[in-house]
This record gives sequence, C-alpha cells and structure tokens, in this order.
Amino acid sequence: MQPQKYDIFAYFCPTYSQKLAKTENAMKIGDKVRFLSEVGGGIVRGFQGKDVALVEGDDGFEIPMLIKECVVVQTDDYNIPLKLKRKPAAAPDGFEDEEEEEEEEEDRPITYREPEVKGNDVLNAWLAYVPVDVKTISTTDFDAWLVNDSNYFLEYVYLSAQGDEWVLRGKGTVRPNRKEHLETFPKTRLNELEHVALQFIAYKDDRPFALKPAVSREWRIDPVKFYKLHTFVPNAFFAQPALLYEIVKDDEPSRPMQLSAEELRQALLQKTSTDIPRKIGRKQHQEKNGIIEVDLHIHALLDDTTGMNNAEMLSYQLDVFRRTLAEYADRKGQKLVFIHGKGDGVLRRAILDELKRNYRNYPSQDASFREYGFGATMITIR
Repeated sequence: MQPQKYDIFAYFCPTYSQKLAKTENAMKIGDKVRFLSEVGGGIVRGFQGKDVALVEGDDGFEIPMLIKECVVVQTDDYNIPLKLKRKPAAAPDGFEDEEEEEEEEEDRPITYREPEVKGNDVLNAWLAYVPVDVKTISTTDFDAWLVNDSNYFLEYVYLSAQGDEWVLRGKGTVRPNRKEHLETFPKTRLNELEHVALQFIAYKDDRPFALKPAVSREWRIDPVKFYKLHTFVPNAFFAQPALLYEIVKDDEPSRPMQLSAEELRQALLQKTSTDIPRKIGRKQHQEKNGIIEVDLHIHALLDDTTGMNNAEMLSYQLDVFRRTLAEYADRKGQKLVFIHGKGDGVLRRAILDELKRNYRNYPSQDASFREYGFGATMITIR
C-alpha cells in the first residue's frame, strides 16, 4: 500500500474541494478515475451498492474501491477530461450548470447489478487443493481454494480439527461464480489437515433469491494423496491439476465417508465364505433368469492389485459399478445385482451414496438373502 496522497489544490482551496467531492458523488459508468490513497486508477465499470465502484485497471481486472477514495480525473493522464456544460457568458463563474448536472447525477439511482450465469441458481461448491508446482509433487507447497460455481454469495469459515476442538483457518465471502484462496501450506503441515471442515451460508445482496440451507461438511483427508501425481486431475476451475472435494452439488450437500485408511484396509481384507456365497470368477457380468450379476470384490475384478492402496481399490470398484450402469442404461427395467460382500459395509455404503447422488431414479434394494446373504444390492434401470 502506497502512503496516502493529498491534493494540494483541495488543501488551499475549499471551493475546489467541494467541487471535487461533488465530482466523486457524480461518478458514473465509463468515467476514468484515479485513487486518492493508492497509486493507479482506471475506468468505472459498475457499482456495488452505493459506496463501492468497480474500477477496471490497465491489466483488465476489476478492483472494488470505495467511491470516496476515487476522483474523476480531468487531466491528460487518462485522455478523457470531463465534459462540462457551461452557462451562457452572463453566468458569474461559468460552472453553475456543472453543479446542476452533478446534482442530477447524484439523484440518479444506481442500477448496475453483477450479471448472473444462466442455470447457476443451484449451489455447486468444491474445496480444492492445488500444487504450486505439479512437476515437483514430492516437495512443492499447496494452495487451498473454495470454488463457488453458483449465482450466490457464500459467507464461509474454513476449519481444521485439533483433538476434539476446531481451529479457524480462514473466513470470508466468495462472490458468485468465483473462487477464493484460503491458504498456502507446505507438506510439513499436512498432518493439520487430516480432519477439516467447511461451513457457509448462501445469499444474494442485490436481488430476491431462493432460500438455501446452511451447509456444514467435514472430511478426513489422507496426507498420502499429496505425494501421488495421479491424485491431482485436470478440471474446469484451474489451469493446473487439482484435488477436488465436493461440498454441495445441485443444492444437495455431499456425504463424504469419514473413513480412515486403516478402516478401508480392514474392510477390503475381511472376506469370509458368507460374504461370497457363489464364486463367479473373473468374468464381471453373468446373467441368470434375466438378472445381470456383477461381482465387485477386488480379486474378482483384477488378477493383481500390487501397488494399489485401499482407496485406489475402492475407486476401481466404484468405476466398475458406474461403467456397468452406463452399459445397461438403455435397457429399461433391467435388474442388476452387485455383489459387494458384507464385511464392514464400506463398499455397500459407497454404492448407496453413489445411487443417492447420481442415480436417484434407479430403485435399489437388498438382493435375495437366500442367494447372497447380506452381501449384494439389486438395482433396476429406469
């Protein structure tokens, strides 16, 4: 921030100072201004409320600036002097018409409203982690972002857990259809992020809006992910790959499973004879009495899982589940049985969560207990 600058003419000439104040109040879209307390200026592109002007600088970005901190310039610095209407020569000082014009501008209501994106009146938001230098994934720092893909303002708090208590890591407001930088952190602080939460309320400040429920979500984040390049994927929000955690999608808050890596490992390793009543083998799809059966046990899907961790195996199982539903999407009324085993129910809960979020019109139920025990779910294509 540059030291505050003062206008020497306003200091020695009160009349000039009054005209300067009126010029500021008469600011309108298209005027070029300079900043009083900072170096720079630009073109007024709009207003936020009655006190803030959106000024576009030479770099093409809009900067919110208090109107009282801006002055409309009349010099060749910006090549657009104000056009002042003067009274006939009989007027005492020749500027009375200017004042009348400025008073008319003062009374003119501010009508600028930030444009909205069609179809974005539903909430969509993500918590994103982006490597500063993806080429040095083993040593680089990371940026945390809150992505707001909606026409609402989001008033948020970003938290991390310390035992049974929470620590504030960031707070603020994300404007509609923007993203907000939360923090930059080194890998030495990854342990602080094993349990994080994000809460926000949504609103519009310049027009009527549909009321949205407050959102509060928690995640258990595996620090190991930050050492693996394939964890970070291309996306629509950043130029570089990012790790995205869905907060809310189409107004529906996500339901992330808060499971540790150890819980996943135990669930995938615990397989008993009652988990798999009938061995289907390596073939993923088998049809019996018009019902398609798919065994989702990892060893029925892959010959070798060497090098895969528990989370990657679960991700592969869910990919097979999605691909199967896509394959039979045009066969209305088709019944599919997905054999997931009983164990700790991790895969079953993941499947039910996927159905709730992405396949709401597909009815589901426990498959025949006589044939599958408690280890299978039947889904009907709609």
